[in-house]
Amino acid sequence: MKVFIANFGQENHLWPACLSGSTIATFEDEDLWPLRRANDRDGYIARCIETKKTAAGITPTRPVASRWFNLSEIVATTEGDLWIHRAKNEIWWTMSRAGAVDVAVQPAFNSVGGVQSVYVQHKPADPWSNKTRSGNRLDWTGLHAKAREFLFTEGTLQQLSQDNAEYAKALIEGDDLGAWHTLPAWKAKADRAKHGAVLNFSAKQRAIVRMVKTAATTAAAANGQVVERIVKVKEVRFAHTKDFEDYVTALVVSQDGACAITGLTLQYDGDDEDPELLCSLDRIDSGGHYEPGNLQVVCKFANRWKNDGDNATFRRLISLVKNAVAID
Repeated sequence: MKVFIANFGQENHLWPACLSGSTIATFEDEDLWPLRRANDRDGYIARCIETKKTAAGITPTRPVASRWFNLSEIVATTEGDLWIHRAKNEIWWTMSRAGAVDVAVQPAFNSVGGVQSVYVQHKPADPWSNKTRSGNRLDWTGLHAKAREFLFTEGTLQQLSQDNAEYAKALIEGDDLGAWHTLPAWKAKADRAKHGAVLNFSAKQRAIVRMVKTAATTAAAANGQVVERIVKVKEVRFAHTKDFEDYVTALVVSQDGACAITGLTLQYDGDDEDPELLCSLDRIDSGGHYEPGNLQVVCKFANRWKNDGDNATFRRLISLVKNAVAID
């Protein structure tokens, strides 16, 4: 059983229909639908990069467009999986069921304010519930601070890691959660929340600021000077630091909090359990600059392993490793 944390549609506008109709849903723009139906991943990605914007108004990177392509397939093939959705202070859950996706064409506003048709896909599911199987109400504020960290996504969809998935399943069952709550990382997170850490920058905000400062420092030191080797010229091509931080924040959201290369869940400064999974800002084209369209957020170790290598080649090698591990 997989566990997904999800929102439904742009600004979550499909949620009321999902709740009332007992479904899980996603949608495709009219011009993308034929490419998705033809399983033309490259054409789909190229079209997204050429004509689409994320919710924050930025051009999607190739990894982000690739994740968009996968959404319809995930929704169409899910069966017997746990889906969790946060609606304000309520936590709702359902189990996906066997059955074909129902597709309906609806009008919708596009990213530039015009109207175009979208293909809405609803997958059958059990009736949504905001109570555990033992009958207790599921309230967001009642969750452990650590659980609130991974049981919500600002993006569209996120599949939980095995450990977090086990917690989510235990939560829904109404089981004793003490085995998690007594772990050192969970206790430390609860202590930080209890002592007012929310008044300071969040872990994600600290990570964004750190990545932007690191990029600025790297660019300042890489002006092509000759030392023992020639250092490539790197520039920060954002007018203001705030613009840069906003862009990186939007990238993290559009990537659903996952590493653009490995798909692993990103960790943030001060809330990390493994320093190698801390988020790191990477230039897609290692010879390019820190500018819109050439940035992705990855795990620290992935950035180090990639170094100045070719992005497509590195992604291919990571895929080979993932496939070998899956087969093994």
